[in-house]
Order: sequence, then C-alpha cells, then structure tokens
Amino acid sequence: MTGAQLPVIVVGCGVAGLATALAAAPRPVLLIGRQTVGQDCASALAQGGIAAAMGHGDSPAEHARDTLAAGAGHNRPDAVRYLVDHAVVAVRWLQTLGVEFDRDGDKLALGREGGHHLHRILHAGGDASGAALLAALHRAALRAAHIQWQPPCDVDALLLRDQCVAGVRVRDRDGRENALECSEAVLATGGIGALFAATTNPAGADGSGLALAMAAGAPALDLEFMQFHPTALAVAGNGALPLITEALRGAGAVLCDDDGARIMAGRHPLADLAPRDLVARQVWQVLQAGGRAWLDATAVTGDWQRRFPTVDAICRRHGIDPRTQRIPVTPAAHFHMGGIAVDFDGRTAIRGLHAVGETACNGVHGANRLASNSLLEGIVYGRRLGRLLADVRLSACRSGSHRLVERGQSATDSALAELRALSWRALGPVRDGATMRQALAHIHHDAALHSSWQGKLVTRMLEAALLRRRSLGAHYRQDAEKRQSVQSVPLRSLQG
Repeated sequence: MTGAQLPVIVVGCGVAGLATALAAAPRPVLLIGRQTVGQDCASALAQGGIAAAMGHGDSPAEHARDTLAAGAGHNRPDAVRYLVDHAVVAVRWLQTLGVEFDRDGDKLALGREGGHHLHRILHAGGDASGAALLAALHRAALRAAHIQWQPPCDVDALLLRDQCVAGVRVRDRDGRENALECSEAVLATGGIGALFAATTNPAGADGSGLALAMAAGAPALDLEFMQFHPTALAVAGNGALPLITEALRGAGAVLCDDDGARIMAGRHPLADLAPRDLVARQVWQVLQAGGRAWLDATAVTGDWQRRFPTVDAICRRHGIDPRTQRIPVTPAAHFHMGGIAVDFDGRTAIRGLHAVGETACNGVHGANRLASNSLLEGIVYGRRLGRLLADVRLSACRSGSHRLVERGQSATDSALAELRALSWRALGPVRDGATMRQALAHIHHDAALHSSWQGKLVTRMLEAALLRRRSLGAHYRQDAEKRQSVQSVPLRSLQG
C-alpha cells in the first residue's frame, strides 16, 4: 500500500472533525469516535448558534472587534480575521447541507449574545442549533464515498516513525487493541470540561486528545484559559449540568440575587450581555457569599417552543416553569481556549499530526471565547484543514525506527472524582496562587492522581496558571501581582 492510499485518520466526530473529513475529499478518510455521532459530544449540546456578520450595519470588522475585546486582546489577529471573513461562507455552506436556520419572515433571524454589540447569531431550531448542525454534517458524511467509519473506540496511542505520525492504536469497548496506519492524523477530540466538578460538557470532553498529543511531545498553548459559562442550571446530580443558553439574556432575561437585585447592574456597559468571564465571576461571587443566583426570564416574550425548546424542556424536567419562575444558575466549566499548539493550518510540531476545534489552540479565541464563535471555528478551520489535507500528497512515514507513544494510565473513578473537585476548587472562575500550589502538591503526593494522564493534564494546567501571575480574560487571579505576566509560547515558533 502506498502512502497516498493510506487514509487520513480523523479522531473525533463533532462539528470540527466532520467538517475536516468532508473537506478532505477525495482523499480517503477514516473517522474514529468514542461514541456514535451525537452521543457524548459537546457539539450536539451547543445551544448557542453560529456568529456571522449578516445584519444591517454589521461587518466582519465589527465581528472581529467583539472577538478581540472578549479575548482580552490575547487573540492572534490574523486567525480572527480569517474566522470572521469566512463566517458568511460557512453559513451558506451549511445551508447547502440542509441546515435550516431560523427565520424572521423572509429574512434570517439574528439573535444577540454576550460580548456582541450587534445581532449576529444564527440559530437552527432555536436553542438546538448544535444538534441541527451536527445532524446535517453527519448526513453529509454518511453520503460521502471517501469517508469510512470506524466502530466506536478510543484512540489511546500514536505510532511514530522517525518522529512522524504513521498510525494510531485503538481500543474497542471490549478492550481489544488494534493498530491502524494513516498518512496523517487529525485530533478533533473536543475540550476538557469533564475534568471539572461543575461543567456543561459531556463525559467525553476530558482532554484525551490533548493529553495524547502532549505525551508524544507536541507543545500545548494557553492551558490556563478555561471559560466558565455563567448560567448552567444549578441542580444536584452527577454528570454535566444542563446549560441555560445565553440567548435568553439576549432576549431580555436578567441575572439577579435572592433579593431580586440585578447582579450585573453597573458592572459593565453591556450589563447581562458582558463577556462571559465577567458575568461568570459576578455569579460566582454571589454564590461564594452564601446566596443563590437566578436568571429571571419572565420578561422574555414570543413562542418558547420555537425559540427556546431545549431550555423550556430542561427547566420543566426540574419542576421549573421558566416563563413564570426564576431559574437557579451557577457557573460551570464550558470551553477551553487553550489546547494543542497549532499553526494557521492546524499543524502541530509533530509531522503528520494536526489538530482542530476545541482541542487545538490557534489563537483565535484569545483569553476568553466570544459567544457562538465555537461552532463557527469548527466549521471554518475544519474546512481549511480538510482542504489542506486534500491537496497535500505526503508519503506516509514508512522508514526509520518506530515507537508507540501511549496516552498513559487512566484515573480510577474515585481518583477522577477527586481530581474534578480539585480542578474546580483551584482552577475555577476565581483563582489564587496558594490554592493552586496546594492542588499541585496534592496531585504530586497522591500516586493515583499523579500516575494518571488526567492528573498529568491538570498538573500542566495548574503550572500554566501559576506562571501567569496577572489576571487576563477567563484567567482571574484574586492575588494578581502588579507586574507583567509570563507569556505563553508564541504560535510563530511552530511556523516554518
């Protein structure tokens, strides 16, 4: 078998992975996921829509301005420009795949979310946008002759030959292992929210792809920047907390405390629609003071079944009528701005290894992601990477010594529960050096934590957060020092 005949392996079946696989035609692609499409996938849970400058008076430049402001200026400007310049193209492409975006009469309906100065959020099926986009991409991938689907399994090792990716090792649900050769590999495995006790992410968003890449020697970038969504439903139970979409605040809902006082009053010119890091910290402080935080959506008008069917159903399952009752909310780990360091085309520092979507960091989100830019990033940069892979005909790494790089030992259920509580306490919306150092020491002296790949990943995050001594975006240190923070490894170091 020649190098050109070997498939591109895409690990991850969310929006970014599917967009990459579709755009890579006619090269053969093998798609690998832990679950069937739509299960255990953050894309399917996304209630926010996709941001695109399509309204009157809007422009890509305005979209870029809001993206940079939300990201605290830590963004890579050229990556932001590419994102916003290709947003409308992404929307049109999705429409060709059958995505029916919500309309207001004969025009596309444009909503508004946190950090946006203008209405530019398109939804599909109201607050079920992620599921609608994923379903359309899934249908297209099933029809694509160049895409082959691997039965659900976990990729737990990379095969390297002469420091180049030549394959992956997969483990199925029965524990059977198998090595699969490839010409290039793409990691599109999502975020790390499942490593926090309070999260909106499914269990599969545990940083597995990030940990695997780092084990192989790929540098990571901006690991300290974790975004916390300010309005997860505050309910008891295990697993992901239900998300209460930000679009509700765009439609007139407000945050308040037990006494009904507006939490965001006087805190920011955009009030309840301020960037997520600011809103999450204000909600966090209300909870830390012993009170409860509430989202009052009783002033929201219109057809809830059309606009907010997911939130309506979630609330009613927990005995809340959101049209007449306030909704209890809490911040929760939501999106990782950091990840595997990649260049503008999704290349990592390891030849043949690429990354895209939330598991990658190309600098587009900076220190805090702008609302509804995540699905957009997965589409825009997934298609860019796919086109690159379609055009490039690299020979597979078939000479030289080879080695298998394993992700490492997984944490036990009890160790993982302890680690999640530790991450929430030390790396939550408000941080301080003493708590983070205590968490590091705890992991170091606990063999069950220290020996696991999850423990190693949280260790790297804590180390990055300790190095950045000043607050920036979603990384907020209440003990911030009055001096310049240590900067992350620049992306340009990966470009050749």
